[in-house]
Amino acid sequence: MVLSSLAYLVASVCFILALRGLSHPETARRGLQYGMGGMALAIITTLLSPHVNTYLLIVLGIAIGGSIGTMIAKKIAMTDLPQLMAAFHSLVGLAAVCVAAAAFYNPEAYGIGTAGNIHLSSLIEMSLGAAIGAVTFTGSIIAWGKLQGKISGKPVIFDGQHKLNAALGVLLVVLIVLLCATGGSFYFWMIIFLSLGLGVLMIIPIGGADMPVIVSMLNSYSGWAAAGIGFTLHNNLLIITGALVGASGAILSYIMCKGMNRSFFNVILGGFGGEQAAGTSASHGDRNAKIGAADDAAYIMKNAARVIIVPGYGMAVAQAQHALREMADILKKEGVDVKYAIHPVAGRMPGHMNVLLAEANVPYDEVFEMEDINRDFAQADVAYVIGANDITNPSAKSDPSSPIYGMPVLDVEKSKTVLFVKRSMGSGYAGIDNPLFFADNTLMLLGDAKKMTEEIIKALEH
Repeated sequence: MVLSSLAYLVASVCFILALRGLSHPETARRGLQYGMGGMALAIITTLLSPHVNTYLLIVLGIAIGGSIGTMIAKKIAMTDLPQLMAAFHSLVGLAAVCVAAAAFYNPEAYGIGTAGNIHLSSLIEMSLGAAIGAVTFTGSIIAWGKLQGKISGKPVIFDGQHKLNAALGVLLVVLIVLLCATGGSFYFWMIIFLSLGLGVLMIIPIGGADMPVIVSMLNSYSGWAAAGIGFTLHNNLLIITGALVGASGAILSYIMCKGMNRSFFNVILGGFGGEQAAGTSASHGDRNAKIGAADDAAYIMKNAARVIIVPGYGMAVAQAQHALREMADILKKEGVDVKYAIHPVAGRMPGHMNVLLAEANVPYDEVFEMEDINRDFAQADVAYVIGANDITNPSAKSDPSSPIYGMPVLDVEKSKTVLFVKRSMGSGYAGIDNPLFFADNTLMLLGDAKKMTEEIIKALEH
């Protein structure tokens, strides 16, 4: 027992070191190694526990789950990671519900009392874990559907929505109190069914522009659900790990809310701010955009002194990071100062752009976060925006009626020339028009981000 506790403690330290390592691209690989080592130690320690009666179902579960996970990891594209995270969060929530149900109907096996006479503390932990897990399960499915395009990204809003959510929240608390007072199975299942519905109602009002924050917050919910069940199982490692995931997810959500000018508490409650995220695409009207070609862009950048590259989700979709680094290398040989500007929520997931650029071996000292580089745009000759849209939209600073008003954006419009690489003149993920397309200093380069960048490389070489 002492050895198990010590091993769990070491595994917990590994998880903490993993989070620390993932905070920077240079240490991310080491962080992943710590995380994998900690998880391997935790699994082995659990398997060696004297409380394990049979290994057949455990080995079968590991084989099935491991095979599915391996296939998904090999096939998943970088652009699909946000929805993959949402899908996996739903499974964590469902697992919490299943464990809570197993403990409720067989409390003797968990040492929390007898059927109909479960310890009060265990009932509280169990009901909270099941409730948070059920909310995480259905909420994550809705988030996955919106990110995957299976469900419309537009907010689903109706009169009295917030009042209904508040009433269901109060009812959920009442049911938990009744369960703790009576121990009745009716209240247990009512908690689960009500939480499943609440998960849907909390996420459907969230617009596509706010979905990255929601995925992060659901990550936090899954951690708290695991921690709650950890108390029921008397498993210190599950408590610590769940708390780490819950706390780190909440902190990340706060950082993202700050980066998108959203209310952190509104996101926690769900749906408050959905109206603001709605957004509608404005008509181009009589405005005309300057449409350029790769030769134009190559000439402008070759004669520039400073170029700032702004990568976005479109770069990720086109997998243009390697071509982008090759273009930057050519420019640097010509004596051009090249930097990369990263918005905190670019790519629907924090760190998305950093990972892609690191994959292309872009030097870390050339990559800057928004707050460190925003002032440099005024001195830049060229801002090369590749596949980004909402994070460069000046409406966030000038139009109070805009759904993204107040959201910090990159000041690319202050550059002498803006080269905007985009498939079309359509709106971005938030569903709103970008006036930067029609600015006097903007040249639109319409087409696939990778192909356009490769064409610019050819023009630079010749």
